[in-house]
Amino acid sequence: MGVETWKFSELKFPKPDLRVLKDLYADAIERVEQATSGADVMEIIYEANEIVRKVTDLLTVTFIHYTMDTTNEKYAEDQRWVDENQQHFVQAAIEFNEALYRSPYKEYVEENLGSMYFAHLDIQKKSFSEKNIELRQREAELVEEYKQIIASCSMELNGEERSFMTLQNLLYDKDRDLRRSAFREFSRFLAQNETRLEEIWDELIKTRNKIGQNLGFENYIPVAYLERERLEYGQEEVANFRKQIVEEIVPLCSKLYEAQAKRLGVEKFMAYDEKIDFPKGTAHPLGDKEYMINKIFGMFREMSAETEEFIDFMNAHELIDYQDRPGKAEIEYSTTITSRKAPFVFSHFNGTAPGVTSLVSALGHAFASYRASRSQMIEEYYSASSDIMEIHSMSMTMFANRYADRFFGDDAKQYEFSNLQELMTFIPFGAAVDEFQHICYSNPEMAPKERTLTWRELEKKYMPWRKYDEDDEFMNRGGYWYHKLHFFGYPFYYIEYCLATVNSMEMNRKYVTHPTSAWKEYLAITDIGGSEGYLDILKLANLTPAYEDGAVKQSISYVKEVLEKYIETH
Repeated sequence: MGVETWKFSELKFPKPDLRVLKDLYADAIERVEQATSGADVMEIIYEANEIVRKVTDLLTVTFIHYTMDTTNEKYAEDQRWVDENQQHFVQAAIEFNEALYRSPYKEYVEENLGSMYFAHLDIQKKSFSEKNIELRQREAELVEEYKQIIASCSMELNGEERSFMTLQNLLYDKDRDLRRSAFREFSRFLAQNETRLEEIWDELIKTRNKIGQNLGFENYIPVAYLERERLEYGQEEVANFRKQIVEEIVPLCSKLYEAQAKRLGVEKFMAYDEKIDFPKGTAHPLGDKEYMINKIFGMFREMSAETEEFIDFMNAHELIDYQDRPGKAEIEYSTTITSRKAPFVFSHFNGTAPGVTSLVSALGHAFASYRASRSQMIEEYYSASSDIMEIHSMSMTMFANRYADRFFGDDAKQYEFSNLQELMTFIPFGAAVDEFQHICYSNPEMAPKERTLTWRELEKKYMPWRKYDEDDEFMNRGGYWYHKLHFFGYPFYYIEYCLATVNSMEMNRKYVTHPTSAWKEYLAITDIGGSEGYLDILKLANLTPAYEDGAVKQSISYVKEVLEKYIETH
């Protein structure tokens, strides 16, 4: 068999005729109802998956093209078409799934595909209603408008026009005056758009709550838990996890930032100081952007035979978009083109220390998808729930600390410390994001200014070190959260980052002390994909559910020790 030589730029997926798609599903449903054996039903499922694969690949590639150049009108129109028609595709799939539920051969299918197959179908069934199609379309329109507002950012600073992401990147600059100016422009841009951002958020809450009510729930929160595939824990467990964060992680972070303020020599530690760990700035790269990219690829080739195979595949098929250019969406992600079993990484790599961490994280996601797509029989299992998938990516960033000298030379220890501190100090912010969303969706009639004040109170609870300039009225009354896409586009996602970070710290401890066995456990949870439930996947790597009493303290213990030792000696 010859080596495939295709490249992403050559892929083309024609828009499917939805009427034909509906007819194909109708035929598949009739065949399921007339099937005389479980083997017949399995054959129909595999054939239906071919239909699904073509459509999902179209949706994926359309999204990738659009994010590559949001100014391209054809790409924008294609994405609008997807937003308008995606729910019709979902509806057709749901009707097919209903036929599988009714089939007398359901147990045979479950024996062959595993219990998670019908668990996934059950999620689709419980979270879909034809009444919600127009609401989902409106939801997509609102999210797109939010993205366009953020993408429109062009603030002048020191004679240069700065995008939203550029302003945030400047918060890593060693020049405090520049950081402060960048933060003020960042704040000013959000304040200029506050009225419309308030309106979008308000309508999103009401739209999503209506979606939940149409499905028989009080509000959107239970729907979000379904969509996030939280089948083995709920709001009570998440609240217990947040409680442990306040008890165990917030005091540690306060200690870390107190030490950071002393290193920086600032009396009043401000929000625009949080990302700059050392007076000289972040760890200094040994080379330019291309040099650092080559070092990252080299690390993956050296880390293991499995990662070498993966990174060579990604490069051969041009599946890593890391170059900045006008019109490129200011987001980062990893997705998968299922028919090719091909992950795709979308990044804004700038060659800096934070850039290295971000790209390695995305490649960790992609590596897990690459492995699962080659070990699992159906595409439903090519990825797991987000609380598992984030373990893959965050663990990879910590594994990469072993190679830090290749990127940063004498600054390797500084990079490792900064990487671990950023992971630790992120957790309280993520918990605040989660609690804020629970409050907003539970209290949809809150006035916009009440919401922002609520955010400010949560900052004081989870991030008591955070201070803003006295004359920054917008931030002082709670406007900071408006910049985070996840509130608008990926509701209730953020706590997965926190759960996974805690588990990744547990994984990192094992990787440092017993790298061979830890790597085997890591491969086990990538290869399993989504074919098992959350708790069973954690067991494969001997990881503790982070929401259990005492789990946070135990899981972060090694990283906490490393961080505390560093600040005591530096």
